Amino acid sequence: MKFIFTLMLMALPPAAMAQTNVTVNPQTTYQTIRDFGASDCWTADFVGKHFSERQKENAARWLFSQQMDAGGNPEGIGLSAWRVNLGAGSAEQGDGSDIPDKTRRGHCFLNADGTYDWTKAEGQQYFMAQARKYGVDHFVLFSNSAPVYFTKNGLAHAGAGVRGSNLKDECYADFAKFLATTTRHFVDEGYNISFISPVNEPQYNWTDGQEGSPWTNECIARLVRHIDAALEGYGLQQKILIPEACQWNALIKEGTEQRANNQVEAFFNPANTNTYIGNLPHLGKAIAGHSYWTFGNNADLKNIRTSVAEKAAKYGLDVYQTEWSMLDKAPSTDAGFPASYDAAGHMDIALYMAKLIHCDLVYGNMASWSYWTAMAQERWSQKNRFYLLRLNAKGDNGNESYGDLAEGGRITADMNLWVLGNYSRFIRPGFKRIDMAIDDTDLNGLMGSAYLSPDGNRIVLVFVNMGSVRRIVPNVVGISDAHSVKCYETYELSTQKGTLTLNKNTSYAPRRLGGQFRIRKNSVTTMVIDIDQTDGIKGTSAAMPANDKGVYAIDGRKVSSGNSADCLPKGLYIVNGVKVLKR
Repeated sequence: MKFIFTLMLMALPPAAMAQTNVTVNPQTTYQTIRDFGASDCWTADFVGKHFSERQKENAARWLFSQQMDAGGNPEGIGLSAWRVNLGAGSAEQGDGSDIPDKTRRGHCFLNADGTYDWTKAEGQQYFMAQARKYGVDHFVLFSNSAPVYFTKNGLAHAGAGVRGSNLKDECYADFAKFLATTTRHFVDEGYNISFISPVNEPQYNWTDGQEGSPWTNECIARLVRHIDAALEGYGLQQKILIPEACQWNALIKEGTEQRANNQVEAFFNPANTNTYIGNLPHLGKAIAGHSYWTFGNNADLKNIRTSVAEKAAKYGLDVYQTEWSMLDKAPSTDAGFPASYDAAGHMDIALYMAKLIHCDLVYGNMASWSYWTAMAQERWSQKNRFYLLRLNAKGDNGNESYGDLAEGGRITADMNLWVLGNYSRFIRPGFKRIDMAIDDTDLNGLMGSAYLSPDGNRIVLVFVNMGSVRRIVPNVVGISDAHSVKCYETYELSTQKGTLTLNKNTSYAPRRLGGQFRIRKNSVTTMVIDIDQTDGIKGTSAAMPANDKGVYAIDGRKVSSGNSADCLPKGLYIVNGVKVLKR
């Protein structure tokens, strides 16, 4: 016997379009979701220092809050990770940094005389404190460049023709000590520093524009060995995350970029004796990369990410997508995007981001997903390609802003924020992705993914619909009733702000069964199903003889004569008439 939970969420007129069946199977599990996040580069420091308390509080609430307002709508997107940039000292150098845009310079806690000043970067530290206050428990400290005192050219970006890295050969241990000391400080301040990420997009030259350094695989391996020793010496348990590759192909192929290729094999295959570091105790069992440059067509969205997942699985690694915004030329029209960025609206960009997140999670099997810049000004007709929250400097009107953020300003929540919130607010750390099958899934139409809470009491479904209105019949294998069903939506409104809104017409009290629900065109919809694992699955008596103490699968098959699922694979089982989730 097979038990199906079918939710009646919205009645549709008889003449409506044909229905689409969706089947969710909690017994088939994939990756465990670690977190969703964003970075503080680089404007968070300016906002934290120069914007009004009201504006700063609004930003923190939108980014980090897990609360609901009086109408049941999310106050914020509940990020569970916050990436904190450790500046290299270009801010102290000012115009001498050779970085013209002051919002791309970073303060360094280390002074030239070897002392530390923990009062620096106070704007960044404001948002760290706010994130912690709202319950964020994963902080990643990442570096684009070693402190300027340790670099070959005395700058936070490399000079032309730099080989290996911009770090002086004699300063590898010094850089490692800086990272360990900084980690120690913030751990002592009460922050859960989950990772230290010492290099960023090592494939590039980084000769101008922002802090950055090239790195070869050999140089990365050398640095990580020093950091591992430094963390051990400080008695720290934190892990190192590498290599933040500029694109996925650099992790799995040779010759993709001018340096630092095939990085999974380089660092985790013991045969590569010069670069193998997979045995270091502080190196995280994960590989990090960025979703730039590989999102312009459906083939890349699916095939490249599938290849990354397969390569990571070979070495038992999680995959972390640590940085994305809409760089590169506009995606192809074949991938469902408008003809150009000029032709695209704010919702077109936000909706395509949802598609990319879907592909990263479903095909790339990624355990963590982070946006790049949490806050930025909109300029040069770029619309919302590079921010979750739009910054307007004081005196700037409209969307675009070219003023000085040091003068203060205002902050607006954009549709990018709320689209990400469909994932980050409801899929919490520890959730597992579970199987979802859709009758006619289409990367230019309806996409969906499903997630199960660690206690087995909540199932979250996220639908990305780039096509027309759809009529959905979702079936959850093994679940006969629910305590509540709530649906949240982000779709285009008359303004560009967008929202993440509870749809009260499609949200029901306990045990409402039967029929179908409607997904708006060009929308992202999240369905939150709360169930009770202590309730027995109704109807199991037909599949289980009276007084039989065995263990049964959800489809009624007896899988064990004992009274425990301990020796069985992960999944949902019936033990003594009660649902049991084996993790």
